[in-house]
Order: sequence, then structure tokens, then C-alpha cells
Amino acid sequence: MLLSVLAKETGRDFIELRGDCDIQSISMDSRKKLNQGLFFCIPGARFDAHDFAPQAVANGAAALVVTHFLDIDVPQLMVKNVRGAMSAIAAAFFGHPDREMKLIGVTGTKGKTTTSFLIKAIMEEAGHKVGLIGTTGNMIGNQYLEGHFTTPEPIEFFQTLRQMLDAGVSVVSMEVSAHALHMNRLAGVHFEAGCYTNLSQDHLDLFGTMENYFACKKTFFTPHWIENAAINVDEETSAQILKDITVPRTTYGICNNADLFARDIEITENGVHFIMKLFNTHEYPVQLRLTGMFNVYNALAAAAVCLNVGVNPEVITAALAKVKSVPGRAEILDTNTPYKVLLDYSHSPDALENILTAVRTFTRNRVISLFGCGGDRDTGKRPIMGEISGRLADYSILTSDNPRTEDPMDILRAVEEGIKQTDGKYILIENRREAIRHALQIGQDGDIIVLAGKGHETYQEIMGVKRPFDEKVVVRELLEEMGE
Repeated sequence: MLLSVLAKETGRDFIELRGDCDIQSISMDSRKKLNQGLFFCIPGARFDAHDFAPQAVANGAAALVVTHFLDIDVPQLMVKNVRGAMSAIAAAFFGHPDREMKLIGVTGTKGKTTTSFLIKAIMEEAGHKVGLIGTTGNMIGNQYLEGHFTTPEPIEFFQTLRQMLDAGVSVVSMEVSAHALHMNRLAGVHFEAGCYTNLSQDHLDLFGTMENYFACKKTFFTPHWIENAAINVDEETSAQILKDITVPRTTYGICNNADLFARDIEITENGVHFIMKLFNTHEYPVQLRLTGMFNVYNALAAAAVCLNVGVNPEVITAALAKVKSVPGRAEILDTNTPYKVLLDYSHSPDALENILTAVRTFTRNRVISLFGCGGDRDTGKRPIMGEISGRLADYSILTSDNPRTEDPMDILRAVEEGIKQTDGKYILIENRREAIRHALQIGQDGDIIVLAGKGHETYQEIMGVKRPFDEKVVVRELLEEMGE
């Protein structure tokens, strides 16, 4: 495809094109070997990819997308916003696959992964071949694909959509992160339906304030992005979205008046049963194998979205009953021990409080909480999470999460400041494997051990290096070592 043809896709971002050539590949990584490649010189907070353009050319880049022309003898497309241009060009390069499928986007601090999984299950029950894009990776049906971000960068995103379309996918259920909206990863993409789950403290290292974080989320609920919306009315910030929204919307909730709501909720360690009531007239019993009140919300969110795209309520309830688990989300491991081990991705204050509160409702003995906080991220949530665990758990084990480039003990001392404000018993074991060993060693009949923070992740990031660490594997290995 000619660069001049791709340049026409950039719209308002286009400034000037110097030269032309055939483009056979596209990339934002200067280290990648390319064949007649187009390299995007993205200016960033830490690095400016314009500085790496010579390396990209040496590796096969035949042309560049820039914000200012460089003294390099290859065709160059100057644009106002390289990220926006990259999304538009990637869409065209892969043949606009998004235009031939229904895209359903879920945004919010918590619940995106589970809700998108439930939407996938419902749409499959309705007869569609469904793709999934999100935190736990990408899927075509039951086939897992490699993924790197909750919402991928544009090149990976459109390449994945093309792969899905070629495999016969007609519906894509995906997570839409605030990072993706902020960084223009989805410029030009339009969604059949969007969903808002909730808002709680997270990502303040990027957005600075909760107001900025919410404002970014709110931009998704406009005709520019979506055809219709499903909104959680029990979330206090939803009122601001509903006040300004101009697309058709369905509300869902438990506590406040909503188009779709749950009543007669029964929660056990084996799942949830409730009555789903639609427009205060029709009632549908829901049996969910996922546990916790937060999963009632996730089920309602998925149901509301799928109702918006024309799925019958009977199909929705049948699909929800079949979902056994979501990777790393309130997932009870098969340990064959007198205590239970529950894996959960909760890495924010609200998420940790939700999972510990849920477990507290059905544990027969103690709640043991094992968690840490990520390095190089929002430092303000560390003592908050310490206080939550100290208040809700019978025993807390403070350990490493992904310390990244920080000293793990500095992170744990910040968490410890919060737990000291409570009467909660705790121990500090920096090595996460040894921390899990300790939890398994002290587990008693009826206890529930909550391994929080890692969830589906299969690595620990320490000093910039991702080292293998799959908690399902670690638990199994430790139990074998212990003879259990």
C-alpha cells in the first residue's frame, strides 16, 4: 500500500507528505526488523522515538511518520499527532476490520475483565463467533492469542481484529482502559455498545487526580465512540454521565432505580443466585457460579449490554449459568486442602475491599489476605490497602507484587503504615513465593486464603525484568513440596 494512500487516512492530523513509497509493514518499535516498513516516531514522556528513527531505517523502515521532518533520506509524513495518525493508518493497513464486526467496549476501574468474559459467553450463546480483547489476553472462541495491554496499541489492535475477522469472528467484547482513551489508541474506532462499571482510585500516577481520571472515562460515552450505553446507577459518578449522555442507554443496579436490577440475592462460596428484573415487569432467575456481590454487578452489566444489542433475556440467563470461572478473578484453586485458596487480581483499594468483604460473608473460619502493591505506580493507595486488609482480614501477609524499579521493602513499609492503624495481625515476607508458602503452612480447616494482586499474571517484574511467576503453578509446587 502506498504511503500517499495511507496519508489520506490521517484526516485532520495530516500536515505534509514528502516522498512516497510502497509500505509492506508498520511498526512503533525501532528494534523490529521490517520489510518496506513504516515507522511511527512517537514523542513520549521519557523517550522521543524521533531519536530512534535512524535505527528503524537501518532495520528496514522505508518511511517515517513524524511531527517534524528529520534529516534522513526516506519519505516522511508529518502529522499533528503521531498516535492518532497511527490508529488511522493501522486501521487502513489492515483493511478496516472494525467496520465488519460489532465491537462492545467495557470501561471502569473494576469489573472490566469479568464483564467482558460474561458478554463473550452471552454472545456465543446467542450464536455468534466472539473475540475477546483484555487484561488476561486475547481470544478467538476458546483459542488464546498473545496480548500485551488491556487495550492494545493500534497496530496490535487492528492486526488482532484482522486475525479475528479472518477466523469468522462477528462480535468482539473488549476492555477499554483509561490509558487507551488518554493515549488515543482507539482513534476512529466506533463501538456498537459501551458499558460503565464503576470508578475508584487507580492510575493516579498518570492522571494526577480522580477528576481527570473520571473525565477521561466519561469521554467514551458520546456518539463519537458508541451507539448505546449500559450504566451502573449505583456508581455515584454515573449521574454525571447520565446527565450529559445523548445516546440510548440502559441502566442497571441493585440499590437504586434501574431498568435492570437484581433482587433476592443469595451469595455462597459456590456462586450467586438472584432474580434479574427487567423494566420492573419481567423476572428471570440467574444462577451464577462466580461468587461475590461484585459479580452480581458484573452479570447485570453484561446482561444490560447484551440486551442493548438485541439478545433475549432467556439466552442471557442460560449463558451466565454456564460460566465456571474467569482467570484470576475470584478464582478458587483446586487444592484439595481443608482450606480454600482464592486467586484474585485485586490491586486497588476498592478491589481489595470488595474481595475481602465478599470472602468474609461465606468463610467458615479465618480470612488470610496476602497482597502487595506495584512499584512505579500510585503510591497513595499503599497505606490505604494496608488499612483495608488489617480491618477486614484475620491475618495479613504483606509481600511483593510487581516492584518494578522500586525497592520492594520501601513499598511494603508504606503498606505497613496503613495496617498499623488497625488491630489486624500481620507479617511481612518480601519474597512472594515464601509468603505463599507461609500462608499454606498456617492454613486451617475452613480458612480462605486470598492471594491478591497478581490474578492471571504469570510473571513478577523486578528491576525491569519479567520473571516467571504463575501463582497457580507456585501453589501447586508448594503443596507438592509440603506433601499435601
